[in-house]
Amino acid sequence: MTGRPLAALLDVDGTLVDTNYLHTVCWFEALRQAGHRVAMTDVHHTIGMGSGRLLDRLLGEDRDRGADEAISAAHKTLYATWFERLPVVEGAQELVRTLAGRGWRVVLATSAQGSELTALRKAIGADDAITAATSADDVEASKPAPDPVRQALEQAGTEPGRALFLGDTVWDVHAARKAGVDCVALLSGGIARAELEEAGAIAVYRDPADLLARLDDSPFGRLENV
Repeated sequence: MTGRPLAALLDVDGTLVDTNYLHTVCWFEALRQAGHRVAMTDVHHTIGMGSGRLLDRLLGEDRDRGADEAISAAHKTLYATWFERLPVVEGAQELVRTLAGRGWRVVLATSAQGSELTALRKAIGADDAITAATSADDVEASKPAPDPVRQALEQAGTEPGRALFLGDTVWDVHAARKAGVDCVALLSGGIARAELEEAGAIAVYRDPADLLARLDDSPFGRLENV
């Protein structure tokens, strides 16, 4: 391996930790408490965005934003009840450790904030293999804006051509592509293969375990040999 370091930029929710449906239910209930009836399928397809963008998409950008803070706070309170039992996606910890062991700088790039990110990292259980983490607190704009990916690249000390992004939503793919980084996608977040490929994912795997089993022949393995 020559040149600048390789960087594995990893989304967390739905990619490493099986939380997309938990977020869906918590957002659904937070919206219901505020008097909004929103279909769960619509909520699910916004997961991966920051809270502001999520509410824009579900409630419209021209809405009265006076209740946004209360809705977001309700979601956080509901989701926090899961902090001690967040389920890790199969193979997530092993993938993180294997990539780090092969010389990749592993950087988390997530829309989570504060205590959420702390709980997610605890669930993954591989902090010693993680170089850095970029959260919603560190950027001005959340996915699908490229800000989280660019910040993660900076933390990894590398360039777009020496990095790959691993995510599970079309918002991950869009953010990575806008930052000039190829995105490998997983089906573990509940988004269909066709949607991920249409968004621009260069490869799609079932979950981290599936990717790990085929790592040598994956975009990660190929980039190691460039």
